[in-house]
Amino acid sequence: MRYFLLALGLLATLGARSSAPSFREQQLQYPRVRAAYAAKWPELQRLLVSHGIRASELEIFVRAFKIGRRLEVWGRNRGDAQLQLLRTYFIAGTSGTLGPKRCAGDGQVPEGFYSVNRFNPNSLYHLSLGLDYPNNSDMLLSGSDPGGDIFIHGSDQTIGCLPITDALIEEVYVLAVEARNAGQATIPVHIFPFELRDENLTTYQHHAHHYFWQSLQPGYQYFEKHHDLPKVLVQPTGLYAFE
Repeated sequence: MRYFLLALGLLATLGARSSAPSFREQQLQYPRVRAAYAAKWPELQRLLVSHGIRASELEIFVRAFKIGRRLEVWGRNRGDAQLQLLRTYFIAGTSGTLGPKRCAGDGQVPEGFYSVNRFNPNSLYHLSLGLDYPNNSDMLLSGSDPGGDIFIHGSDQTIGCLPITDALIEEVYVLAVEARNAGQATIPVHIFPFELRDENLTTYQHHAHHYFWQSLQPGYQYFEKHHDLPKVLVQPTGLYAFE
């Protein structure tokens, strides 16, 4: 209850400073977001401080792996050279198999390079962050109806999304709100079938999607080497390229 009142106080204080509400202030108008801040923000503030990250300069990056069912949240101060791993979350439910999503209703979780394009504080699955699926690669490599509405969300149920339970989506959602409030317009989300090391690709060399996974590998390797994000391009073939 104390933290809930603190969240309300934060909203009131920040609202008094500006006639135009910040992104955080807009989000705090929703009861689930206020409750998430009350429950999670004090601990998350301590987490950021332990990594030398200031909320006012926060940038985050999300990476997910199907094998191992984990979702990672990385963070840094705006302008820092490298991202730091903040938290790893278990993906509580899954559907489909290894391989990208190619059509509506196939139950597949996408694979590739995406970003958060919407915040849903009234989700059917508690809170959710929408991804910009289908991206240009998906449109080129899919049929006439690639589907859509792919989210990182609460609950442990899914058809094609990334659920991490209600309690844990509150953490990720609050971090995403803080990053957007600090000025991060694009929050990248990379989704891989597994860690794209050479030995793992060799294991799956006869898989139908091996060639596609090879096009993802340089992006995975760039981040592993630099803990920074590559510039992602899409070739006319629909496969990825990087700068």
